[in-house]
Amino acid sequence: MPTISMFYGILIQMYFYDNKQHSCPHIHAEYGEHHASIAIEDGVILDGSLPSSKMKLVQAWIEIRKEDLMADWKLAIAGEPVFKIEPLR
Repeated sequence: MPTISMFYGILIQMYFYDNKQHSCPHIHAEYGEHHASIAIEDGVILDGSLPSSKMKLVQAWIEIRKEDLMADWKLAIAGEPVFKIEPLR
């Protein structure tokens, strides 16, 4: 499960072949003991939770980096290496 970005203590990951449980393109975000799966298309939480302030940061980052995230998603579900994506600053 490659880490594609990290900012403000939030770790963003994308799993290989991860289109079974949540068929829509999504990322996994971790902050401390909190974990969430979040849709790339609209930032909707698919599973889990993050503190509200951190979720807002992740959703803003998704909106800014949507094209890069979709490119990584296509690579990841094909089992190919993904690239790092610029963090939120």
